[in-house]
Amino acid sequence: MKYSNLAIAAALLTSSIAFAEEAKVAPTAETQKSLTPESVMADLMAGNKDYVAGKSIDPNIEVRREAGTAGQFPKAYILSCVDSRVPVEQVFNQGIGDLFVGRVAGNIETDEQLGSMEFAAVVGGVKVIMVLGHEACGAVKGACDHVKMGNLTTLLDQITPAIDKVEGHEDDRSSKNEEFVADVVEKNVVLTVDDIRERSKVLADLEKEGKIKIVGGVYSLHTGAVTLQE
Repeated sequence: MKYSNLAIAAALLTSSIAFAEEAKVAPTAETQKSLTPESVMADLMAGNKDYVAGKSIDPNIEVRREAGTAGQFPKAYILSCVDSRVPVEQVFNQGIGDLFVGRVAGNIETDEQLGSMEFAAVVGGVKVIMVLGHEACGAVKGACDHVKMGNLTTLLDQITPAIDKVEGHEDDRSSKNEEFVADVVEKNVVLTVDDIRERSKVLADLEKEGKIKIVGGVYSLHTGAVTLQE
């Protein structure tokens, strides 16, 4: 049976209203329990689609802030770079209590981040762990240029494996080559996801059991879109 354009539009409007109403409600233990890794991924990507389109759903800040005093029941942990141009909650159109957000330059999996992710998954109940890299990452550029500066040196060294695995660009493997930097950003996300599985048996086992999903994505500074990485 074919639906008319009017019927389709009505269905989309109903769905949008339902999503908007749901966004006003603070997450609870019951709503968190009903989530699956697949439903959370769908919610995050739908939120990102709205963000790209300039649609922002007010998550009722006052109600959510008050509800948060009784506990937290987030749906995902996002490991992001510290870059100020990547407002993680806004990128996925999420509100207070929806996300754990970990930040470190270059979105690498430090011991502290891994411990935080394990807490988020085992105790916090999240269904998704996402590594979120971004376009024109300054940490990646610094690693490509072999920058040496205090403690930053050790941090950037952890991005070197991604640089080494990117082939080609023999004419220019520096930060001046935007395509090379973009390739390293993507490879760094993929390797970080792999490292999380390798370095955390806790998270790897939860993923094998289907209780969580570990994924990677890259954020575009130009469009605001998140592209998932395989």
